[in-house]
Amino acid sequence: MKGNAQRGNQLAFGSFGIKSLQTKWITGRQIEAARIAVTRYMQRQGQVWVRIFPDKAISKKPLDVRMGKGKGNPEGFVATVTPGRMLFEVEGVSFEIAKEALRLAAQKLPVTTKFVVRNDYDYQSENA
Repeated sequence: MKGNAQRGNQLAFGSFGIKSLQTKWITGRQIEAARIAVTRYMQRQGQVWVRIFPDKAISKKPLDVRMGKGKGNPEGFVATVTPGRMLFEVEGVSFEIAKEALRLAAQKLPVTTKFVVRNDYDYQSENA
């Protein structure tokens, strides 16, 4: 898993997002925990997009099993994340709410992240 993200590295749907700064596997449970943290904080306002999907199956052999005898049973699914990959996007809430909601989501994930704002986002219209 070398290099930076070639696709999925720009904001596509929302005005705010969090971007990965590390290479890691993120499990389906971690993604779901982060999604729930965002929607709870936003109190079902706005919209949330999850830009990663756990489509890689991870298998594991039971404890105290010798080498050989085939592959282990599927343990769960992970999403492979490289630096620059957009993880979550948010739209329809204020800057402060989006920043705090995505901070809470980032705490649930095993990668360091960066908060990103759309280039043409207008801060003045929010305060008016």
